[in-house]
Amino acid sequence: MRLGLALGYWGRGPDPRHLELAREAERLGYDSVWTAEAWGSDAFTALTWIAAHTSRIKLGTGIVQMAARTPTATAMQALTLDHLSGGRMLLGLGLSGPQVVEGWYGRPFPKSPLAATREYVDVVRQVLRREGPVRSDGLFHPLPYRGPDGTGLGKPLKPITHPLRADLPLLLGAEGPKNIAQTTRIADGWLPLYWSPRRADVYAASLADAPEGFLIAPMARAVVCDDVAEGLLPVKAMLGFYIGGMGHAARNFHADLMARMGYEAEARRIQELFLQGRKEEAVLAVPDAFADEISLVGPRERIAQRLELWRTGPVTDLLVTAPDPHTLRVLAELNS
Repeated sequence: MRLGLALGYWGRGPDPRHLELAREAERLGYDSVWTAEAWGSDAFTALTWIAAHTSRIKLGTGIVQMAARTPTATAMQALTLDHLSGGRMLLGLGLSGPQVVEGWYGRPFPKSPLAATREYVDVVRQVLRREGPVRSDGLFHPLPYRGPDGTGLGKPLKPITHPLRADLPLLLGAEGPKNIAQTTRIADGWLPLYWSPRRADVYAASLADAPEGFLIAPMARAVVCDDVAEGLLPVKAMLGFYIGGMGHAARNFHADLMARMGYEAEARRIQELFLQGRKEEAVLAVPDAFADEISLVGPRERIAQRLELWRTGPVTDLLVTAPDPHTLRVLAELNS
């Protein structure tokens, strides 16, 4: 199992620790470093800055949102950074949800998310293969554009720049069972939002046909500390926000996933409190047990025991959100 460093997206402003952590992760032999985006900082710019200050570590987007860019624009950014970094790019994509797609990007959330994802991935693959002009007959990303408000003058184009790698790895963030199963067919890997090594059976059916070499790269909060309850507070805050606020009461993929992992009543209670504006109560309503099983928190000995569970399962890459170099070093030592 390889280790990666997941830096996420910025909060109020850039985190001055991120570059130091990325450099330390590279020094310690971590395989990859990942950036993300929500509705503030973007993933590619931060990742390019890290690329310029490192030399070996792979560079992943975990994740970039499909609604933020056309598939050709995403492919352009990926192939550009792959060239500039000497072939270190890992492209992680995600559909996001209706709240973000419609509320931030001002685009309709696709009525068929599976079809929209397939089309997007197909166009990105065409650009990276550069075997001919890029064409798509799909409903969501038609190329050339053929809508009634167009000029009709568009023509299929072949990328000017030759991509460094036609097989640049593409991973998808997916949560629903059908979406995960499709990911095993059209992508090189999967970026789970929540993964419990004790509940791998939750995903077993969806991953049944995953090909050899398929990447499974979940993200997990990691921190070496004496007080487990205190160390879990950031995990609970994240869960309270995602489960309570990242989606509509009637359509929240994160809450649905928590329910499938055995915490349905708790997920609905978190949603209810968050949507009532009782955000602190929503965070406190997150069960310690759930926060604990999807993270690595506590003294070194406790983390060592729990890390073995991750290492014996199907996970190929553990992407840790670690707040300090000491935690990165401990995990590197334990995983060696």
